[in-house]
Amino acid sequence: MSSQGSEGHSPVEMACSFEPYKKHKNVGKCLIISNEDFRSPQFCRKGCSVDENLLSNTFKSLGFHVQVEKNLSANEMIGALRKVSKENHTENSCFVCVLMSHGLEGTILGSDERWIPIKSLTSLMTSDFCPTLRDKPKLFFLQACRGQEYDPGVEADSVEAPEECFGISDAPEADFLCCYSTVEGYFAWRNPDTGSVFIRELCKMLKDCHLEIIQILTRVNHCVANQFQSNTNDPDTHRKRQMPCFASRLTKEFYFHVPEKKKKF
Repeated sequence: MSSQGSEGHSPVEMACSFEPYKKHKNVGKCLIISNEDFRSPQFCRKGCSVDENLLSNTFKSLGFHVQVEKNLSANEMIGALRKVSKENHTENSCFVCVLMSHGLEGTILGSDERWIPIKSLTSLMTSDFCPTLRDKPKLFFLQACRGQEYDPGVEADSVEAPEECFGISDAPEADFLCCYSTVEGYFAWRNPDTGSVFIRELCKMLKDCHLEIIQILTRVNHCVANQFQSNTNDPDTHRKRQMPCFASRLTKEFYFHVPEKKKKF
């Protein structure tokens, strides 16, 4: 005898209403971790300072309190996020963290050349560790390679791969968003003079667009994917493309609230 049922589904469908995240007194904090110098000189990420300055100016213009940390070891990266998680974010609307270093899928490199799982960093901002950010958006932006699909060429954010690979999600719970400069398995390109194309397009869209965050990031994807080609002297890496991507667990629409300009009389 077979039974028929709805597996717990209610026969009456409830209307789902979408509302943006609540706006608080302050926009929030932006933590930028920028690893440019490493123990081994060949790992130096030339052009990182260009990205760092652009990010700092962009998020300040959006009303964020910006904190920049440079050349942190793996443990210092954990320490920086743990310290921020203990701060009071009650009056903040959101939290933003930008991580810039060498990377591979699921991992990022400290200045001491120790690999650390990205989820070890994002998890420090969950509700258990940072209750004052509960139900608020936590946005992580990563300028780092996620694999070695192509030869690194002159400048790319990757080094030799460790033996293990972390394939777990970097967004640990609801209200998290992780945006990556490139898709799994590929390089993220960086110019020693002008910085990285991902950070440049991200900052441009953040300043020029008054759209919801997913719309902004989709436009970043479009611009990088269609307007960028690598330019190297190596035929194996010349004229290669880059495709950013993001993983969202946001539960509401999120808008950056740009401070209104004072009217001149």
